[in-house]
Amino acid sequence: MRPRPALLACLVLLGAARAAAPVLTVQDAWVRVTPGADVAAAYLTLHNPGPSAAVVVGVRSSVAGHAMIHETSLRDGVSAMRPHERLTVAAGATVALAPGGLHVMLGMLAHPLSVGEHVPLELLLEGGATIAVSAVVRPLG
Repeated sequence: MRPRPALLACLVLLGAARAAAPVLTVQDAWVRVTPGADVAAAYLTLHNPGPSAAVVVGVRSSVAGHAMIHETSLRDGVSAMRPHERLTVAAGATVALAPGGLHVMLGMLAHPLSVGEHVPLELLLEGGATIAVSAVVRPLG
């Protein structure tokens, strides 16, 4: 029995739709305003609804000269920040980028950020996919 062309076309479209589905979902993206500074931190929550791990390998923003994932840690009472080059989100897992831990560091800001402004972020995933995010600027408090 030969498959019908219409059935084959449906299967190809279904496969393409599944391939185009987002690997990660992003919630509660925000940036803390930093008056007088040319750096800011962005926070968000990532969820991986997929069946395999997703890896964030970079971040870009049109309002920053550079952006990268950092991790803040406390050692012997001293806060330290270091780059976190690859962020793996396991299948079914949620990872929060929050104050005092993982965050996106935005440097060389093009202009001072204002409360209520939306900052564009682009998460770069292993394999070449990207996720566009809009993070709202919140006040310091």
